Amino acid sequence: MAFHGHKGAAKRRIPSGHLPKGARLAVFAKHRPTSEATPMTATSHTLRPLLVIPARMAATRLPGKPLADIAGKPMIVRVWEIAAAWAAQNAGAQVLVAAGDQEIVDAVQAAGGKAVMTDPDLPSGTDRCWAAAETVDPEQNFNVVVNLQGDQPVFDPEILSAVLTPLGDASVDISTLASIIVDEHERDNPNVVKLVPSFTVPDVPIARVLYFTRATAPTGDGPLYHHVGIYAFRRDALKQFVALPPSPLEVREKLEQLRALEHGMRIDAAIVPQGTRIGVDSPEDLERARAYFNNETI
Repeated sequence: MAFHGHKGAAKRRIPSGHLPKGARLAVFAKHRPTSEATPMTATSHTLRPLLVIPARMAATRLPGKPLADIAGKPMIVRVWEIAAAWAAQNAGAQVLVAAGDQEIVDAVQAAGGKAVMTDPDLPSGTDRCWAAAETVDPEQNFNVVVNLQGDQPVFDPEILSAVLTPLGDASVDISTLASIIVDEHERDNPNVVKLVPSFTVPDVPIARVLYFTRATAPTGDGPLYHHVGIYAFRRDALKQFVALPPSPLEVREKLEQLRALEHGMRIDAAIVPQGTRIGVDSPEDLERARAYFNNETI
């Protein structure tokens, strides 16, 4: 699934006082792997995640962006490096790039990563994740597939731990992330997808997702939540999802994740700080990412 947020918003942080109690993850300044092992989450000891990064060269606004140079490395390699460093500190996790083009496979393998070719005509990154998982893991040793965007070369690796946390509840099919909106212009921006959460346990920063929308919702007093488009699927849930036809609300809102809700699947979201994230959807975004790695002001 694509990231449905405002990708150009770099280095924006939520004041810690705006987060639910217990939600304060470390905010990413610049990714540097450490030698200390970090558990995935307190509740994820039975989870065996395969992190899949879907990528293809075709793009409407920025063709060829997976191989766009960012401070001497292709963008897809920048994403893979962060994910691989996280996986190295979390026993049982692995990272795979699901490519729609051989050039991407070659670039990832040249950097020491694992990549697999998938059908270039697959309709979405989610379908690409499923195809890759079935190719490399037909025995289903991995029971969770994380769909990590290949066009986000700057992000806090701790969100990979956070997105697994809701799966500690066996009734959750899919987990994702959200951040409190702090920039007023984002509240009414249809390019910033809102997540409508239902918090049922006091002081626990995990909510059941009732809806995703491009509209300003919910109305009334209270925070709005910006959806962060990273997903962790239980393996069976991903299999079910890719077999479903597009749903009416999915087509209307142009939000693929509504297909799951319309078919009765449960999605929960962990609330995380805005932190530092740079997604690349345009030439301007690419320059921001380059400036970040070159320690320039963005």
